[in-house]
Amino acid sequence: MKVVFHGANAACFLPGFADLLSAQCHVIALSETLAGPGEVEHYQTADVVIGIRLDASMPRPTQARLFHAPAAGTDGINTALLADATALCNCFGHEHAIAEYVLGALLTRHVPLAAADAELRQQRWQWFAGRPGATRTELGSQTIGLLGFGHIGKALAHRARAFGMRIHACNRSPVDSPLVDRFWALGALEPFMGSADVIVVSLPLVPATRGLIGARALATMRPDALLINVGRGPVIDEQALFDALSTRRIGGAVIDTWYRYPTEREPECRPATCDFESLDNVLMTPHMSGWTEGTVRRRQQTMADNIARLLARQPLQNVVRPAIA
Repeated sequence: MKVVFHGANAACFLPGFADLLSAQCHVIALSETLAGPGEVEHYQTADVVIGIRLDASMPRPTQARLFHAPAAGTDGINTALLADATALCNCFGHEHAIAEYVLGALLTRHVPLAAADAELRQQRWQWFAGRPGATRTELGSQTIGLLGFGHIGKALAHRARAFGMRIHACNRSPVDSPLVDRFWALGALEPFMGSADVIVVSLPLVPATRGLIGARALATMRPDALLINVGRGPVIDEQALFDALSTRRIGGAVIDTWYRYPTEREPECRPATCDFESLDNVLMTPHMSGWTEGTVRRRQQTMADNIARLLARQPLQNVVRPAIA
């Protein structure tokens, strides 16, 4: 069986991958451009393609029985270009890392360790216990709103509950969880947005979610509320978010998923058209929330398990689009 890893993102999962396979496979790394000698042929004749992109500018993997994204999102893969016999699967395993990222960002706001350290190094005791105005807020007193209650939402709910937070959820399908204090359907987005101190967006990018959070939804948020996006950038309307932050209509944002990303031609770039860099109420990170050693290991295992299932003609896991024939 020929297994190809296409592009730089997929290559991150290559070291040690062959050791996880239960059967001998021919594992090949291919460049992003497929411009190397024989790369197009390898891509077109692979039994399994591991990658995050398939578009009309690329050759079609016509022989593949499995196209496996080493990520949860498959919005970069045009399923119309897959052969009928090709199943599309994805990976999770990032939810634990993202939950830690979100709680780390929240704790930074409530426990100002870096600020207190910087002050004390200048002999300023701004946060001294007992000093008027030195009290800080507590994370456990907050309500967290989870927009999306999939793998990430569930992992975050467990951890937020451990801190004593109240948990609200808004989701496309009904949520029945003892961790959730209150639930809204996606059609009731605006009252949900106004119900919490922090809103965490973890929705995937599909036609129904693109631009879902616009000016009206942002206007219903509490004036001091924090918005955290660890789903996909375009789920939140870029201009509406910039306007809400620049006018301080909302308290702030933590943005990890963006509107523009590096490409082969432009390896370094601004993450958006709007000037989020100029705002002091935004924490910007480069789509790093789920990228940990643990995430890589878990996703490697998912893909290796699915290859073993494919060889054994067993049902695949994490199927996004089943093989049609």
